[in-house]
Amino acid sequence: MSNRNSNSSLGLTLRPNTLQEAIRYFSDEQVCINTVARLRWPDGVECPACLTRDPYYLKTQKRWKCRQCARQFSVKLNTVFEDSAVPLQKWLPALWLLSNCKNGVSSWEIHRALGVTQKTAWFMLHRLRLVLRGTDMGTKLGGAQSEVECDETFIGGKLQNMHKDKKQAYRGSGGAVRNKTIVMGQLDRDAGQVRAQIIPFAQRDYMHKNVQKNVKYGSKLYTDQHIGYDGLRHRYDHQTVNHMEEYVRGRVHTNGIENFWSLLKRQLGGTYVSVEPYHLHRYVDEQVFRFNNRATRKVNRTDADRFETALAQVARKRLTYAELTGKDGWNGKPSATTPEPF
Repeated sequence: MSNRNSNSSLGLTLRPNTLQEAIRYFSDEQVCINTVARLRWPDGVECPACLTRDPYYLKTQKRWKCRQCARQFSVKLNTVFEDSAVPLQKWLPALWLLSNCKNGVSSWEIHRALGVTQKTAWFMLHRLRLVLRGTDMGTKLGGAQSEVECDETFIGGKLQNMHKDKKQAYRGSGGAVRNKTIVMGQLDRDAGQVRAQIIPFAQRDYMHKNVQKNVKYGSKLYTDQHIGYDGLRHRYDHQTVNHMEEYVRGRVHTNGIENFWSLLKRQLGGTYVSVEPYHLHRYVDEQVFRFNNRATRKVNRTDADRFETALAQVARKRLTYAELTGKDGWNGKPSATTPEPF
């Protein structure tokens, strides 16, 4: 089941570098299986049941059989691809596009490009956004000499522009931004990495908890003068900039994280147009992945690098349609004001 043999028989390169090469490269289902297996099991194919390595491959069934427990399994088992009738020949180009298109890719575009229904494309993209949610979410940014910018932004349309039914869904949450969803983020200048998560309210308790979860104690922390950041001096070298008077004071500014917000809003407003607050966290994860894996002066990442980084994260991630639409454990769809827990 060598990748080299499969690829050479089709006259393909060993690794695609452009979208055109990727579409041609992944036109054979066996090549797709080989690629997913190589990235999912870098130390060799492993049985999901008993963790025994070196199962034998059933070529006609395109799956493995464990020598120890005799269980059969495919490369899709325990991944976002599980229980999907869509072939990997369509999943992998979709992942290539999502991980590399700077402003995202819409379900209608995937529908037209890959020949699946728009509803299927929408479900595929949300499952792939779960893949883009990295394994580094538990790690913290910063350090003793590191500079970290922290800021929050408000996502959502103007209340006066909404349909009467939409307005009713937003009533009762209180505050001047009752029709907005709040996203809070941090940018580590040295590492060039961002963390961004939804918080329910722009209040001190929630904002402090988010900072402490994502930034190491003792880091140099730069914010604006929002009252929610008061009190952080006890654990961080906290300095603020007053946006009523200035935007930069030496090294103290939040322009880097605000640049990320502009990328996020360009994606939401330009490509996706309308995003329910219940799904917003997935679109945030998508933009965070592309930002954290962008090409920089220090690291020259290519489209192929981003794609392989994403594909290596497909295991142990499942998202059913009931979970996606809020019907799993809910009586109908959640309220538009229901934020994702942080």
